[in-house]
Amino acid sequence: MTAEFALSAFGDEIADDLADQLALLRKLEIGYLELRGVWGKNVLALDDDEARRVAENCREAGIQVSAIGSPVGKSALADSMEGEIENLHRIFRVAEIVGTRTVRVFSFYPPDTSTNAGYDLHVGASAERLAALAKLAESEGFTLLLENEKEIVGDTIARCHAILEAVDSPNLRFAWDPANFVQVGEANATTHGWPLLGAYVVHVHVKDAVLGSGDVRAAGEGDGEIGLLLSRLRDAEYRGMLALEPHLAIAGHSSGFSGVEGMTYAAETLRRLMADAGCEETPPE
Repeated sequence: MTAEFALSAFGDEIADDLADQLALLRKLEIGYLELRGVWGKNVLALDDDEARRVAENCREAGIQVSAIGSPVGKSALADSMEGEIENLHRIFRVAEIVGTRTVRVFSFYPPDTSTNAGYDLHVGASAERLAALAKLAESEGFTLLLENEKEIVGDTIARCHAILEAVDSPNLRFAWDPANFVQVGEANATTHGWPLLGAYVVHVHVKDAVLGSGDVRAAGEGDGEIGLLLSRLRDAEYRGMLALEPHLAIAGHSSGFSGVEGMTYAAETLRRLMADAGCEETPPE
């Protein structure tokens, strides 16, 4: 078996309107949409009719939904878990309508985000909550993707590994975000992180960043070791998504924006890195 890489992109990085998102994906020959926001709404706010419109428009464009970029887990550990369970049920309904069984989640905010010095104390609580979400995913036939994110318990390589190891569920896997590791000061993240996290990786969010400033860059233009990450994925016979989330115009904490030109440039830089690493792109169906 050889590695196969399919490209996806966060559509709301391109435009608010779904038609504009899909038009650029077709032009760039990217066959998958990472669904986080559309028509000015977060995916969690979509009703069934809107989700069906997404599904129909994607079908007409010949583009599939790769994953749901949900906000589940971007809440405080102190908040009631009932709300997150309810949100995940709703996300599963949207995911089912648009035709994906893959949902991105986060590992919750600790009580104090002013410093991450005490984050280790909250790994157990984060893992306990994610284990409950993974159990629900198992019962409903979904895979959850834990994304590393700054100011959340699972921000560093060590804490992401500790959480995934503690939950120990095939329904909770890892979505590697190189830029987010850089922005919490992880130097040489692929070098140090792959031995711990590689076995969990089933999804990659593609953006880069510069150590120190945290400024976001296109793939290969920062300190995220994305070329090395691609090589590690290739050698591991990875068969999954590289989801473009470049944040080249706006790099917000909950979302970002690149526009048509930014997303086009991000796709070009990623494809160059893939070619250099000998990573074969799976053509859209």
